[in-house]
Amino acid sequence: MFLFIAEQLDFAGILNLFRYITFRAGGATATALVIGLLIGPRFIGWLRIRQGRGQPIREDGPQTHLAKRGTPTMGGLMILTSVAVAMLLWMDFRNPYLWACLFITVGFGLIGFLDDYDKVTKRSHKGVSGKVRLAAEFVIAGIGCWIIVRGTGSNLYIPFVQGPIADLGMPLYVAFAAVVVVGAGNAVNLTDGLDGLATMPVIIASLAFLVISYLVGNAIFSAYLGIPHVLGVGDLAVLCMAIVGAGLAFLWFNAPPAAVFMGDTGSLALGGALGAIAVSTHHEFVLAIIGGLFVLEAASVIIQVFFYKRTGKRVFKMAPIHHHFEQMGWSEPTVVIRFWIISFVLALAGLATLKLR
Repeated sequence: MFLFIAEQLDFAGILNLFRYITFRAGGATATALVIGLLIGPRFIGWLRIRQGRGQPIREDGPQTHLAKRGTPTMGGLMILTSVAVAMLLWMDFRNPYLWACLFITVGFGLIGFLDDYDKVTKRSHKGVSGKVRLAAEFVIAGIGCWIIVRGTGSNLYIPFVQGPIADLGMPLYVAFAAVVVVGAGNAVNLTDGLDGLATMPVIIASLAFLVISYLVGNAIFSAYLGIPHVLGVGDLAVLCMAIVGAGLAFLWFNAPPAAVFMGDTGSLALGGALGAIAVSTHHEFVLAIIGGLFVLEAASVIIQVFFYKRTGKRVFKMAPIHHHFEQMGWSEPTVVIRFWIISFVLALAGLATLKLR
C-alpha cells in the first residue's frame, strides 16, 4: 500500500525511499515485529479461554512434556496475522511472486488451522487424516507453483553448477516444485516439537533467502555469481523479512517455558513459505542445505517408520530426532540451542554455494 501511495505522489521527497526493496523489507520487519508483540498477550489469553485444556500432549512422548499441559496452540495465527498485515502495507501489489507465495503461506496455514482445531476439539494428537491433508497441500502448492513457474520458467538449477542443467517443461517443473513446497511445509511441521525449536531455524533460513532473493532479482549480481536471474523476485526480500519480524515476536512468547505453541497453523505456513520462496528463486536444492535441520528431522521420521515396519526395531529412541536426544538425557534448552547452531552453520553453507560454481 505504501509503495502504491508513494507512486501516486511521484515518489516526491522522502517518499523516494519506497522505491528501494531494502527500505520496504526493513519496514516489513518492524511492522510484523510490533504487531506480533502488541497482539500477543490478548491473543494468547483469547486462545486459553477458547481452548480450555490447550494442545493435547502425547502420553508416549518425553515425560517432561507432560508439564506443558494447558498450553494453548494455534499461535501460528499470530505469525500469519503479522506477516499478512506487514505485506499488505509494504509489498508491491503488482508482483505475482509475492501473491503466489502469500497464497501458499496462508493456504498451508489454513490447513494447519483445521488440523489444530480438530486436535483441540477431539482432544487427540492425530488431527485431520494425513491423506486428506496431503491432498489439500498439493492442490494449494500446485496452484501457487503454477503461478510462479509461469514467470520464472522451468529450468532446473543445482548447487555448484553454473547455468541450468535441464529444462523440465511446465507440467513436470510444477509437479517438482509442489513436492518441494509440501516437503518443506511438513519438514518444518515435524521440527516444531520443542519450545522455540522451529522458530529460530525458520528465521535463519528466511535471512539466508533474503540474500538469495535479492541477488537473484538483481541482474548484475546474478550474472556475476552465475546464478539464475528472475526479474521481480528481489521483492521476496520483503516477505522474508516480514517472516523474520513475525518470528521474533512469536519467539518472545514461545521462549521456554512457552506461553503458546505455534501448532500446525504456523509450522505448515512457514515451511510452505520457505518452499515457495525457494521455488521462486530456483534454489530448491539449496533449500535442502539451508533447511538441512528440517530435512534431518523429516528423514529421522521416515527412517524410523521404515525400519520399524520391517524389523520391529527402532533406529532412534524416539522420532523426530530432537526427541531422541531428549531421551538420551539432553535437556530441552540444550537440544534447542544446539539445533539452532546447526541451523546457522547450514545456512552459511547454503549461502556459500552462491559463489562456488
